[in-house]
Amino acid sequence: MECSNTKLIKPNPNISEIVSKLAKVCTLKSIGVFSSELPNLHHLHKPVCDNASVSGNTSSVASDDNRSHGQKIHPHPIEFEVPKGEGFCAGLEIMKIFDVVSAIKLAYLELQQAHIPYDPHKVVSADKRVSAELEKLCKFKVEYKEKQCRIAMLNAGRFDRLRSEIKAKEALLGKLKGKNNVKDSKILRLQQELHDLEMVNKNLTEKIKRINKMKNASVSSVAKFHEVFEASSMSIHDFAKPLISLMKASGWDLDAAAKWIENDAVYVKRGDKKYAFEAYIARRMFHGVSLRSYDVGDVVKFDDPIDALMENPDSDFSKFCRIKYLLVVHRTMEESFFGNLDHRSLVSNGKHPRTEFYQLFTKMAKWVWVLLGSAASIDPNATMFYADNGSTFSSLYMESVNVEREIAEQGTYSVQFMIMPGIKIGQTLVKSQVYISKQSEAL
Repeated sequence: MECSNTKLIKPNPNISEIVSKLAKVCTLKSIGVFSSELPNLHHLHKPVCDNASVSGNTSSVASDDNRSHGQKIHPHPIEFEVPKGEGFCAGLEIMKIFDVVSAIKLAYLELQQAHIPYDPHKVVSADKRVSAELEKLCKFKVEYKEKQCRIAMLNAGRFDRLRSEIKAKEALLGKLKGKNNVKDSKILRLQQELHDLEMVNKNLTEKIKRINKMKNASVSSVAKFHEVFEASSMSIHDFAKPLISLMKASGWDLDAAAKWIENDAVYVKRGDKKYAFEAYIARRMFHGVSLRSYDVGDVVKFDDPIDALMENPDSDFSKFCRIKYLLVVHRTMEESFFGNLDHRSLVSNGKHPRTEFYQLFTKMAKWVWVLLGSAASIDPNATMFYADNGSTFSSLYMESVNVEREIAEQGTYSVQFMIMPGIKIGQTLVKSQVYISKQSEAL
């Protein structure tokens, strides 16, 4: 027979295995059709992309199908959408693969047709077509793997660069976090310093206010010194009043006491003996003191000198008050006034009782203290001068407390005793205060 003389070409076993696997994947279903339907077989393969080789093969297969026998086997048509937009190139490759797969399916269909009836030449031809299409598919696979390898290598390089950049960014982030922590710590420290500075400024503001108050209250001119001198004299007068009242209430003989203070004094009026007690107090307050410059603002800023003593119990003013109180108020006097020596005991121990009697004393002590410190502050060479008992009254150096100046200047008066000493500041004389009487009366 003719078929026995024809040399059969054994297909490649690997390709046959691929064909068998592809047959399972394609899952072609063979159905019987009429020969009248054979001309419409060309619609089974419509290439998606314009490929000349694939289109040529498809056309030849379609022509062979039109000339085939009465019973045909054909696959179901393949329908898919062409992707657009991004990834269009990848979509073209996929369409080419689908074209090849479609060609394989048609070649495989042709291979099946070659077996019914069996035609060795057609079997070999169909087998070659199937092998060629499979090789195309394998070529696509190899190209795809190579492309994926190149992409993987490219991505690996990009990943390495990204890792390097990430590490650099993380290192930079760590540095920035460290700097941020340092800045936060610095901000907290600066906030604390700002708070401390605000507290210091607040304290300085209060201190400046106190200094300004002290400056305003301090004696910086001779005119103000005259006012301080008058205030000192008035404070001695104010303390003498309760002292005389207490002596009178305690049963003291005021005439004898006045005579004890100034034995040879001649009084114009009986009521003038109060000046003897004022002289006694002034004599004690100015005893043993000297004019020296010191800050009187710490005392002047308080209306109540007890507050100054409480604020600084160890100050020079506190010591001055203690010494002068013990010197002015004799223990016999205090015991007769209050029936005890509590004031004396407290003052001796550096305490300052807030009683009415002691407050009057501290007010007097305050103005004497300010007078002594202010004189030397205005003039370091300031001096005190005194009027001797029995000396002739001179209106240039003296001021009478009991006789008006015009009358005193017209007559001849003698000094019975001095109450307040005079002070010389530069070319200015602050007159001493004296009690006077006419010389004829004194004789």
